[in-house]
Amino acid sequence: MISNRIAATLAGATALSLVLAGCGDGGNGSSSSSGQSVSSLTVLDYYNNDPDKALVQKGLDSCASKLGITIQRETVPGDTLIQKVLQQASSKTLPDVLMLDNPDVQQIAATGALAPLNDLGLTGDGVIQGMVDATSYQGKLYGLAPVTNTIALFYNTQMLQEAGIQPPKTWDELKAAAKKLTKPGRYGIAFNANATYEGSWQFLPAMWTNGGDETDLKTPQVAEALQLWVDLVQSGSASKSVINWTQGDAKDQFVAGKAAMMVNGPWQIPALEKTPNVKWDVVTFPLNKPDQTPVAPLGGEAWTVPLNKDQAKQQKAADFVKCLNSDENELAWAKARFTVPTKTALLDQYVKEKPSMKAFTEQVRTARSRTGKLGDKWPEAAKVIYQAIALALTGKASAQDAFKQASGG
Repeated sequence: MISNRIAATLAGATALSLVLAGCGDGGNGSSSSSGQSVSSLTVLDYYNNDPDKALVQKGLDSCASKLGITIQRETVPGDTLIQKVLQQASSKTLPDVLMLDNPDVQQIAATGALAPLNDLGLTGDGVIQGMVDATSYQGKLYGLAPVTNTIALFYNTQMLQEAGIQPPKTWDELKAAAKKLTKPGRYGIAFNANATYEGSWQFLPAMWTNGGDETDLKTPQVAEALQLWVDLVQSGSASKSVINWTQGDAKDQFVAGKAAMMVNGPWQIPALEKTPNVKWDVVTFPLNKPDQTPVAPLGGEAWTVPLNKDQAKQQKAADFVKCLNSDENELAWAKARFTVPTKTALLDQYVKEKPSMKAFTEQVRTARSRTGKLGDKWPEAAKVIYQAIALALTGKASAQDAFKQASGG
């Protein structure tokens, strides 16, 4: 699931890079103790709420047991993690193992606070390319993510069946289906188009699938994607309130029967399973043209190893990260948390065991990293995207002009 981003904080990572480069000690900055056994590791992550907190703890404990160590785990709210990491990097008190949301890995790697995993015997072999792109910086791998997620199109099977509609495969079919499914008290589709990074995240399947690119947001392909959002709202098939909705709000509309379809992620499945009266299924995001490939953004968190003068502890931390990314753990975490393994060799097996995740697994195969092309410049592009969406959906600019206005000309 996409986390709240704090652009100013991330910008601070770059500002600190010269200070931190080469001096991130990890732990308490202790000197090398090669040859000494490592009995414990410190871990920092932002899974501070159950059920994720407990599920992750189970995986951490399993790897600790296998490595014959204990762990001291600290969890913090997601929107405070980066600030804490930067403070710890400055004071040389980083944990031995650090979890980061995948778009943040490059920013923290740029500060010089992380150890390249390649130097510690880890590789991204067999991992979906989008995640390798997300967790690499200047040609080196800095993080490994056991699981990932993305977004796709949920639909109410009963509503579509009653309307005689097949799940849409193209944008034209999506607009036609949404219009036909709309009636008093119900919209055809719900999505999140608010002026946050979450709104940008939900727009990416349309933009990327259509060939749009964050390196140039003023292309016809990007404008066409924005026009899809505009058409759905202006036709009345989607509520004008999408400019204020979160992904949770879109889910609530869908669960309440006030939306027949929604763009959302698999983290909503537990809530859907609590409402058995709502019959649903999922398909990959529709294409503008039949020859296109659906491309969506990758979510999920990566585990990294901060630099540490204690070489033995640093290597044990790398062994711990390797364990977290074992086939066994990837499958266990994916099944328990409605996420997708990052190793391509596990995907077919996963879908057989978790058929409700089929569309998301298909989407992950071709999904992209948000930072794969722009690196630490991604937050700037994301801001332009959500500002352009707001301009177009409120009628202050056409889809063709919105990105020009949002980027300042």
